[in-house]
Amino acid sequence: MVLAPTPLHPAPRLSRELGVEVLLKRDDLTGAGLGGNKLRGLEFLIADALARGCDCLVTGAGPQSNWTMLAALACLNYGIEPHIVCYGTVPERDEGNLRLHRWLGVDVRFTGAAERSSVDAGIAAASERLRAAGRRPYPVPRGGATPLGALGYLRASRELAGQLAVLGRPPAALWVATGSGGTHAGLLAGAAATCAAYQVVGVTVSRPAAEARSLVRELAAAAAELGGVDGIIGEPEVRDGWIGPGYGIPSAAGQDAARLVAVTEGVFLDPVYTAKAMAALIAECRAGRVRGPVVFLVTGGAPTLFAGPVQ
Repeated sequence: MVLAPTPLHPAPRLSRELGVEVLLKRDDLTGAGLGGNKLRGLEFLIADALARGCDCLVTGAGPQSNWTMLAALACLNYGIEPHIVCYGTVPERDEGNLRLHRWLGVDVRFTGAAERSSVDAGIAAASERLRAAGRRPYPVPRGGATPLGALGYLRASRELAGQLAVLGRPPAALWVATGSGGTHAGLLAGAAATCAAYQVVGVTVSRPAAEARSLVRELAAAAAELGGVDGIIGEPEVRDGWIGPGYGIPSAAGQDAARLVAVTEGVFLDPVYTAKAMAALIAECRAGRVRGPVVFLVTGGAPTLFAGPVQ
């Protein structure tokens, strides 16, 4: 499913701007659809669904979720029927990822509640409805944030270790946007598995830092146990203060960061995840608090560039 290894690109012009050597791990180039980090976890989740004889998968998030788009596309590729639950109400226009869902004919339903947590009950209700109809659903929580899904980035960490060995310059840190926590958790477990010297630094884009740390800590420990990792899992590092107006809403700092990366390196960052994480990295570099080299994980999300201001 994933075209691996994804490139590890030097970013020389951005590095000159920041005074710190930055490398871009291009997981926006994972292959299926318009790419994105979620495909790595989906390799494990889809395999598990098929092994269990499931004929449909139920998951959810917001109407502009990259996770649900890639999950639906992966399901269709492997003959599993996708069912998507979104919080909120049906938007007036189909844009970005929602437009792709409609185009593919995916079953998308809305909870009618503004709270993101309403998706959890919606997934459970949709799964029960499908079971009552004689189907075999495979429910997956928001973002695919499960220990099994986190194995995608435990494996990706081994891929990165090989690339860094060839490069010959071990990074001081690996920066990533922290949302549902699965990617960050997998990277943390992967750092232990590969005895990496770098620190995994997350920038929360969806919840308070303390809550994000707790979530990542729990997922990383469970993923490490599932993946047979013997190393010590470090304490999650999560930076706060970059969510901006709110989850799913672009921030001014994020937009400036995304524009800088685009004009210097020709890489587009999505406005609500990687752009905000890059804004944090840029600020820390300019404040003289970052030692290079630094790897920044580009997690994709191109469809959200073609949606309205609320993602």
